[in-house]
Amino acid sequence: MKRFKGTGVAIVTPFKNDSSIDFSALGRVINHVIKGGVNYIVAMGTTGEASTLTKDEKHAIVSYVTEAIDSRVPLVAGIGGNNTQDVINTIRELDLQGVDAILSVAPYYNKPSQRGLFEHFKAISACSPLPLMIYNVPGRASCNISSDTCLELAHECDNIIAVKEASGDLAQIMRIIKGKPGNFMVISGDDMLIIPVIAAGGSGVISVLANAYPSECNEIVSNAMNNNFKAARDAHFRFIEAIELLFADGNPSGIKAFMSIMDLCQNNLRLPLVPVNSNVYSRIKKFVEGVK
Repeated sequence: MKRFKGTGVAIVTPFKNDSSIDFSALGRVINHVIKGGVNYIVAMGTTGEASTLTKDEKHAIVSYVTEAIDSRVPLVAGIGGNNTQDVINTIRELDLQGVDAILSVAPYYNKPSQRGLFEHFKAISACSPLPLMIYNVPGRASCNISSDTCLELAHECDNIIAVKEASGDLAQIMRIIKGKPGNFMVISGDDMLIIPVIAAGGSGVISVLANAYPSECNEIVSNAMNNNFKAARDAHFRFIEAIELLFADGNPSGIKAFMSIMDLCQNNLRLPLVPVNSNVYSRIKKFVEGVK
């Protein structure tokens, strides 16, 4: 569990102009975030545009990222979907050597009941050879993993070790923290809520911002984890505008704009995602130039 406390980063998947994966840029991103002090990396999450990756590309990304990390930090692989059996099949088919945990998003579009959500994650947990983190993001999934369901999973499934909470509902998050077993982590899935989630007893963040600003994000998290909330606030307030810009015209469109301006990767996304509009891009560029 200690390996997944602090600053995690949900890395982007860089693409070339022809929409193929830019593995050279992916290597730069990995080295950039590790040099910036992140505690672990999440590949093929929402920010990694996992829903647009083919099965072969997912195999290639896991293989490449494992080699590029070279055991410097733990690796979490995003393996989720709205077809439970397909998620299980993917876990069984992927070469997970070098992967330390799996992050699995709540099933989207189907809008399952709470019992359906419980059975979905219980089935994935039963087949997973690795620790499992569940990802609650109602804004994308159109369903919310309630605090009761999350706690039932935490208490009944030994290898479900964490929830990435992106509901934005602090009351729900605090109910989970209050009722969770000692070996279960609540991780903020929202850069804007890093401080309140950690203050309530959370274990850190899986960040989008840390793709571009890993050391600055780590400063916020480390200070909050050490109960130095004034320093955490001061660091966080400097990046409130950046966090807002990340999502002003969609994620990962926002973070890829930041990273293209910083020469970390090209500003390419796969449809149906497109780059941010010119107004947001100009504001992002102004912010990046102001930080230099």
